[in-house]
Amino acid sequence: MAVLELARFTIAEGAEEQLIAERPAMLAALRRGFPGCLAAYLSREEDGGWLDVLVWRSREEAEASAREITSIPECAAWFRHITESGGIRHAEVVSAWPPPA
Repeated sequence: MAVLELARFTIAEGAEEQLIAERPAMLAALRRGFPGCLAAYLSREEDGGWLDVLVWRSREEAEASAREITSIPECAAWFRHITESGGIRHAEVVSAWPPPA
């Protein structure tokens, strides 16, 4: 079954437009480097924080990405907008609708 990666963070004031504009290129590079990434959802929480939810084919692929993500230039550049990380958590999907691809 798939694995969710949950990454909570805050960004620099005034960085929202660039964060969103640069996301497609960052995700394309991420998927080239880590094809086990099935989907990604960026959300803004009520308190102004951000939550990035990625769906991975397996826990091993999610953990490999977490270890090596900064080796992809587009990803490392996107991370410059982050001022504080709330860490990354992984959770196994035990039931899904619709099922992950």
